[in-house]
Amino acid sequence: MGFSRHVHEIQSHMGRLETADKQALHLVENEIQASIDQIFSQLERLEILSSKEPPHKRQNAKLRVDQLKYDVQHLQTALRNFQHRRYAREQQERQREELLSRTFTTNDSDTTIPMDESLQFNSSLQKIHHGMDDLIGGGHSILEGLRAQRVTLKVGALPGDREKALCFDFSQQCGTCIYLLVTPWTVML
Repeated sequence: MGFSRHVHEIQSHMGRLETADKQALHLVENEIQASIDQIFSQLERLEILSSKEPPHKRQNAKLRVDQLKYDVQHLQTALRNFQHRRYAREQQERQREELLSRTFTTNDSDTTIPMDESLQFNSSLQKIHHGMDDLIGGGHSILEGLRAQRVTLKVGALPGDREKALCFDFSQQCGTCIYLLVTPWTVML
């Protein structure tokens, strides 16, 4: 069948796409596309003729036409993929040339950022942060010291039966009795 020979010719032309220079590349692509279009139109006629075959030959003829259609569609897809890759490559080359030809300048003075105030604010926040850490650490060490030494603070209030009972009840709950001695003017530790 002559169609198989045409398909093989198109496949050999596809190999020329990779080696052709830029000027000849468009001509080769156009030749391949014209050959593919011509085969498609002939396959349509062949499909009509295959449907007019006698019933015992019709199935075999239809299978051969379908196989040829598949082969030609495969070639069409390969050509489109090649063209897509070529377009992408040409676009990358154009963008590269634009970047290489572009001249860059320094920034205007309007784009400066005042950093002194921001740095001063940041250092103040860091000092406050460290001060709070020191304060928390000091309080923690005082509490740990009190726990370690099992120190009992004795401070008493105006002693009365009711206050003693409350203090006794509190000492029963906590295990340690803390007496507070509060005078109107001073607190003694």
